[in-house]
Amino acid sequence: MSDAFTTDVIEIATGSSEVIHDLTRDCAAFLRRAAGGRDGLLNVFTPHATTGIALIETGSGSDDDLLAALRDLLPPDNRWHHRHGPTGHGRDHVLPALVPPHATLPVLSGQLALGTWQSVCLVDTNVSNTDRQVRLSFLG
Repeated sequence: MSDAFTTDVIEIATGSSEVIHDLTRDCAAFLRRAAGGRDGLLNVFTPHATTGIALIETGSGSDDDLLAALRDLLPPDNRWHHRHGPTGHGRDHVLPALVPPHATLPVLSGQLALGTWQSVCLVDTNVSNTDRQVRLSFLG
């Protein structure tokens, strides 16, 4: 594989409650190894039918606000046609249509070019599956 493309998978334990898990430090650590100070693109992808990747401010309440908004938009009740798993699990399968399972981000001089308050986050509302993977790929 060329130095221009590098990929790695990180394992995330999300626990037994809905979560916004900040991946920004994991992305930065990966880029220190993979980018070698080059410009390029970082693709962040979660290969799960019930998770998404979001750019959001964390630590100021916005992460809790996102989870609350998702509960309002996608109530965890029995209205969903997708019915395996616990009550409301069907809504977890709709989540990736609103919070896509991927993001492609600019990398300048080997570092993520994020805005001041942006963090790269895994969004997981599925409390039945606590073991997640995120694939980080650098092209530069």
